[in-house]
Amino acid sequence: MLEMYLISVILASILVLPFALKTFSPYLWMDILYFRVLLRILVTFVSRRRRRPLFFVLDRFLEQTAAHPDKLFIVFGSERYSYAYTDTRSNQIANALQSHPRYKAGDTVALFMGNEPAFMFTWLALAKLGSPVALLNHNIRTKCLLHCFNCCKAKVLIAAPELQEAVKDVLPSLTEQGVVVLLMTKHCDTPGIESFSDKVDEASDTPLPRSLRSHITFKSPAVYIYTSGTTGLPKAAVVNQNRLVTALAVLSSNGVTASDVIYLNLPLYHTAGFVIGFVGSIETGSTIILKRKFSASQFWDDCRKNNVTIVQYIGEVMRYLCSTPKRENDKDHKVRLAIGNGVRAEIWREFLNRFGNIQIREFYASTEGNVGFVNYAGKIGAIGRVNFLHRKLFPYTLIKYDTERDEPIRDANGLCVVAPTGETGLLVSKITDIAPFVGYAQNEEHTERKRLRNVLKKGDLYFNSGDLMRIDNDNFIYFQDRVGDTFRWKGENVATTEVGDILTLSDCLKEANVYGVQVPGHEGRIGMAAVTVKEGAQFDGSKIYNHVVSYLPSYARPRFIRIQNVMEVTGTFKQMKMKLVEESFNPGRIQDPLYILDDREKSYIPLAAQVYSSIISGSIKL
Repeated sequence: MLEMYLISVILASILVLPFALKTFSPYLWMDILYFRVLLRILVTFVSRRRRRPLFFVLDRFLEQTAAHPDKLFIVFGSERYSYAYTDTRSNQIANALQSHPRYKAGDTVALFMGNEPAFMFTWLALAKLGSPVALLNHNIRTKCLLHCFNCCKAKVLIAAPELQEAVKDVLPSLTEQGVVVLLMTKHCDTPGIESFSDKVDEASDTPLPRSLRSHITFKSPAVYIYTSGTTGLPKAAVVNQNRLVTALAVLSSNGVTASDVIYLNLPLYHTAGFVIGFVGSIETGSTIILKRKFSASQFWDDCRKNNVTIVQYIGEVMRYLCSTPKRENDKDHKVRLAIGNGVRAEIWREFLNRFGNIQIREFYASTEGNVGFVNYAGKIGAIGRVNFLHRKLFPYTLIKYDTERDEPIRDANGLCVVAPTGETGLLVSKITDIAPFVGYAQNEEHTERKRLRNVLKKGDLYFNSGDLMRIDNDNFIYFQDRVGDTFRWKGENVATTEVGDILTLSDCLKEANVYGVQVPGHEGRIGMAAVTVKEGAQFDGSKIYNHVVSYLPSYARPRFIRIQNVMEVTGTFKQMKMKLVEESFNPGRIQDPLYILDDREKSYIPLAAQVYSSIISGSIKL
């Protein structure tokens, strides 16, 4: 009798257990599955770290090529390239470059190209030569382009033919520095610029000897990716070989396999496009559908045509897709996973309702940062889920932050104050051997700015993410905002301090207080500047327009300028932003002269009330 009772209790407990876990620990099973994935990644990573000779991303590509040489690797419009073709073409590029008398294997090379197969072929070629690669934003021009090039001390510039005019603008400076300038074309008449495609076509496709890259270690720079963490003049974040090898797992850890087809329409010069889309696909052996740029109107037709199963996004991508006219076949596709960051909760819901049961894998990371989160549980609105194991491997915390004084709050002992669960705090992550912070090339000042000392105890050292976060009672973490000197627009981070510095380099402006303001129907914040004019000078909208276009990429240019008689500052002489942000660019609330950037007029022109109303109503898109 007792035995029957015990058996029935045990059986009842087994039956009840799943329901109890779902009620009291609804995410436990997902946590366990995620821990399994982390363990598999860790075992693979450690195994690769022990291999000799050293194992890098290039070696994984060569493994994939040997395993399935004829498999389709890149589709670009009507062009189709296998793993084997990609390998041989990259050999030709490498051999052509190696034969150049002013290049030697290991020299840093700057790549100035848009999204095209040649970008990928060339990067692989440079990896075979042991050359670090600076990935230049193909939208930058003149002084900004020259600044980015000089950051990494490149000896060679390889550019796409359509960017020849942009190269010519900085050619005198490059020539003076003795830089080799190569254009991916078969013929070029411009003195100082050499055609390169013709040399590539004639070059041997013989594999490059491993000895060319024998000098590389895990700490060697692999790529320089230009972060706009303090955009105005971008900074070159150093991504070393170890970090790139770690990044191989970014897609495979989210269930992506060789049978998947990945739609890559984000810029290859950015972390999302290069690391997640390109490098991630090398690990999985997937096929990449490469798009020159994002197009909301062509997005789903491309996915259907190419049987795409994986897409990437940033927050704006989701909103743009949801803003397209609804169609009967919106759910007619094979996309099963969307991976990215920056999507708002309401857009997340709208996207799923409209386009079907697609798994959204939201994550948080930064190019130069040393901590990241993944929302593997699919909680709408969260950027990730925190857990004990993650915190042990990558010690991080949220600390209280004074947004008015633009600095962490410290206690009587000079230490930072941990933000309680549910409250917003600044994300900081301890700098360790496992979670290093390499910093920015040729920019120790900004590297030091990202280091935060004496956080939880005297002498400790943390990475300052610049992001305000909140952790709820279920251990989900949510992005709240960026702190003082940075805001986000068009998928780019824009720093107020450096944009302000550039504005004050102009002839007529004395001071500039730059901030981001929200615009209805748009993601992020658009740039605005409150300025004062130099004594005896007048505001010249045309000259200021030419100045910002010369120095700043389009997303960093202040769209609105407000002219003040006196710049308001705090008691500690920091520029006040809160009231300016609240008043935004509303001419009904602002008595000061107000101007808007007009690309057609090539000038800053007075902002009319009618134009303001059209922007607010959505009739005018910014």
